[in-house]
Amino acid sequence: MVGARLLVFLDGVEDPHNLGAVIRTAHAAGADAVVIPERRAAGLTDVVAKAAAGALEHLPVVRVGNLNRALDEIKDRSTFRFTEVMKRVRFDYDQVSYGSPAALVLGGEGKGIHEMVRKRCDAVLRIPVAGKISSLNVSVAAGIVLFDWKRRLSG
Repeated sequence: MVGARLLVFLDGVEDPHNLGAVIRTAHAAGADAVVIPERRAAGLTDVVAKAAAGALEHLPVVRVGNLNRALDEIKDRSTFRFTEVMKRVRFDYDQVSYGSPAALVLGGEGKGIHEMVRKRCDAVLRIPVAGKISSLNVSVAAGIVLFDWKRRLSG
């Protein structure tokens, strides 16, 4: 993970279709790796591989024993800015300057990001929605923010 421009950390994504979709999107947007916890998260199954549509062959997926420790180690070794997407408001995703290197932390279905993981983030992002549903599927949120990151770095 040394020299990475963007790492995607997933906290508690349990649906294998969502995991595969995030991996596929992360690869398409140019992320360097996806980091997932060993427990309380979907593993790398055939369903994940099918949803990732070949991205597993090109994008490293790193399983870590403790997501908090992994975030601390990355932050200690580099100048990563940690961002997260969840429904609690701090900054709209398109109003934040993404650093490079950066790390994006996305929460799982239902519970979102665990409190201890959230405390390790430098900024909390939100994606404004117009409808009555207050949040998006994790793979959709990942696509919006990852491609905004890509657009800003290449523009």
